[in-house]
Amino acid sequence: MEKIGKEEQPAAEMSFLDHLEELRWHLIRAVLAVVIAGGIAFLLKGFIFDVLLFGPSRGDFFSYDMLCRISTKLGIDGGFCFDELPFRIQSRTMGGQFSAHVWTSITAGFIIAFPYVIYEFWKFVAPAMHDDERKYAKGFIFVTSLLFFLGVLFGYYVVTPLSINFLGKYQVSETVFNDFDLSSYISLVRASVLASGLIFELPIVIYFLTKVGLVTPDFLKKYRKYALVIVLILSAIITPPDIVSQIIVAIPVLILYEVSIVISKFMYRKEEEKLKK
Repeated sequence: MEKIGKEEQPAAEMSFLDHLEELRWHLIRAVLAVVIAGGIAFLLKGFIFDVLLFGPSRGDFFSYDMLCRISTKLGIDGGFCFDELPFRIQSRTMGGQFSAHVWTSITAGFIIAFPYVIYEFWKFVAPAMHDDERKYAKGFIFVTSLLFFLGVLFGYYVVTPLSINFLGKYQVSETVFNDFDLSSYISLVRASVLASGLIFELPIVIYFLTKVGLVTPDFLKKYRKYALVIVLILSAIITPPDIVSQIIVAIPVLILYEVSIVISKFMYRKEEEKLKK
């Protein structure tokens, strides 16, 4: 009888060390994809920095123009109508710009390679699933990636401009001019984009929590008001401390929470039907 290789063994027959070895290779391939995508981003320095990264620091950025028009129509003085933001970005260390180039490329690489990273994650957990669950692999990867990219876009076009607009204009005194360090500016953009991307994965998280029995639709409904408070606190953390910005960020998160309830209902019914068979 031929010896069965590790890659051919059912998940249930693999030892703990075999699982660790399998996980290691999935992680290596995922990291390699991020590095390759990051290398491409590294070569596109002009586009990544001048167009994308420093776009929200200019007065003609798309989001400021849209927010200016909306606030004007609503009669709200949100401070979004301006020609130039009153701050400069500078690098005060010898390796500051090179370091910023490298880490920004890695971040961009992770965002670009995210669908493949999710694919490797799915390949690792798939052997433990039923055949009918594996059929949804493409849908899972597509939906997870779509939500992440929507979150990234929301973070870039909404959260980042709101934060830069508020912090860039904020002064304790007119004698103090805002000279922001390059690493500080990049950290704000990176945190806004990645945090939003991960927050938009809420429906996927609820899907798995419902599947393993940790969350039910009734639980999500019962604690909806507490979730509202948490969302508002979260919005206050990732946005400037003004009510308009917090509401703008809170609305899509609340919509995602309601979508999560619908997903939880669907999964809960499916799990109940399986138990009845």
